[in-house]
Amino acid sequence: MRRLTLFILLLLLLVVFTPFTGWVFWTERNPDLEREFRITVQERLETWFPEAMSLPPELIGFIPRGNGGAANVPDVVLIHGLDEPGGIWDDLVPELEAACLTVWEFRYPNDQAIDHSADLLADYWETLDNERSVILIGHSMGGLIIRDFVTRRRHPAAADAEIQGPPVGGAILVGTPNQGSDWARLRVWLEVREWLADIPEGRFSLWAGLRDGTGAAKIDLRPDSEFLRDLNRRPWPPEVPARVIGGQLTEPTPAMRASLDALSEELGIEDLPVRVEDWWSSTGESLGDGAVPVVSLPFEGAPAPVIVPASHRGLLVRMPFTDQEPPAIPLIVEQLREWGGGCERDRR
Repeated sequence: MRRLTLFILLLLLLVVFTPFTGWVFWTERNPDLEREFRITVQERLETWFPEAMSLPPELIGFIPRGNGGAANVPDVVLIHGLDEPGGIWDDLVPELEAACLTVWEFRYPNDQAIDHSADLLADYWETLDNERSVILIGHSMGGLIIRDFVTRRRHPAAADAEIQGPPVGGAILVGTPNQGSDWARLRVWLEVREWLADIPEGRFSLWAGLRDGTGAAKIDLRPDSEFLRDLNRRPWPPEVPARVIGGQLTEPTPAMRASLDALSEELGIEDLPVRVEDWWSSTGESLGDGAVPVVSLPFEGAPAPVIVPASHRGLLVRMPFTDQEPPAIPLIVEQLREWGGGCERDRR
């Protein structure tokens, strides 16, 4: 009986894992075909189940933040990254409002192909009045949406703009993998994090993992993807100033230290924190902010990145066990003032 049970378990494992292993093996060797397949699946689902595949109004398009609802044109538009559950801008928005800036956020199906998200931004962009220029700030993949939107739709080099709407007055990219990130392969865990954030907000459904895209973005984010090769061939327009800010974890964060201490005590390994810190110091720039290596930050036409000690989310969000201001925030506010934004700006 015991042998029969073991045989059945082994058979079940083979039935479950063999197709999964085959899929992983195929996708690793055919990323462009996988991307096309994922896009096709998303388009078919949107055609067959339009209501179920529609995002709630608060999760798509321009969303005024703070007191930004009264203006027809924002001063700043914030664009989040892959599988962002919300909250990435919560520490930045009050600082921007204190600088007398009207702040909006652009939300989109954040698992879909990046160029599709840039096209969606273009659709909404044309609804804005041409009163004055608008500055774009993107975190992580949001910065790639900005680059694609600017260089392909609003300010293409040696060509007329494809769309109307206000000009882009500047772009600030925070923790953006301009040369890709291998962490995109672990997108499934980011999806789980987003689901967990949706549950207390009452937004979770069985369609939640599909209506924000079917995962084509993770292929675009891989180093040397076709999307990144095409994007990096396009010149950045000189009339649009840019700033790149990135993080580098020079040592474990306070939250990581607390976890290491607890794990060390639980496992009885007294020197575990020391071992981890020794490994940490040897990784150099390849670790970057924990998700984006330092070498992935630069792109042609932009000034050299400003590197600050922070994790990927810690660039913009206060992390547990510390009251330190996220280091990217004062840099962003300072840059906006240099570009003429803020309380002293000319509101022509």
